[in-house]
Amino acid sequence: MAVLITGGAAGIGRAIADAFLTEGRAVHICDIDRVAVEAYAKSHPRASGTEADAANLAQVDRVFDELLTRYGGLDVLVNNVGIAGPTAAVEDIEPEDWDRTIAIDLNAQFYFTRCAVPLLRAAGGGSIINIASSAAFSGCPLRAPYVACKWAMIGFTKTLAMELGVHGIRVNAICPGSVRGPRIDGVIERDAELRGVSEQEIRAMYERQTSLRTFIDAEDVAQMALFLASDKGGKISGQAIGVDGNTESLSTWIPS
Repeated sequence: MAVLITGGAAGIGRAIADAFLTEGRAVHICDIDRVAVEAYAKSHPRASGTEADAANLAQVDRVFDELLTRYGGLDVLVNNVGIAGPTAAVEDIEPEDWDRTIAIDLNAQFYFTRCAVPLLRAAGGGSIINIASSAAFSGCPLRAPYVACKWAMIGFTKTLAMELGVHGIRVNAICPGSVRGPRIDGVIERDAELRGVSEQEIRAMYERQTSLRTFIDAEDVAQMALFLASDKGGKISGQAIGVDGNTESLSTWIPS
């Protein structure tokens, strides 16, 4: 049996893959970046990977073909893949940018889950962990497609928990806050440009939005994923769990 992690070659996904490997689990990642997938598998001999666009049904099927050939089954799915999407007022968002964000941040979660559920049922149960966002607790101006996906993911999580609990399959969502790394750096850069302020001001604003006044690390999310997939989390399902320093509010200031 194996753990399948989408978008697993970098960022949060890579941290989750590392954490499961440390626990002695078999890990299969998929990622659109072929070089990163090959590098990860080479540097982690107990892991394997597939290059795939998570929004492409045929490529998702190939991920599961390779997973089954190597491991014969699945007991944990981590729906981690996602993109930041555009930072813009809703009337300025290009439809193709909206569509691509929905494809990666929502449709892909469905594509992987529909393939994973029969395998989890055959295994006698397991865990699905969806990586959502603290933006799903309130909203976030200028990030409409991203936030729409993350809200939808919470509904998806709770519905699947109801459907699949009878089969011993637990379904939960982890909702990270601002995670240190290149993706949030890009969001901050675009946000600062749009608002006409410095990146330092935006970063400080993001920090003030949490009770702990801090960003989080990808490893924080990974440790929560480990817990939810373990026997210690065996009675937890249908939950949206913040790993965010307690988001008090997100900025509602929008450029005029």
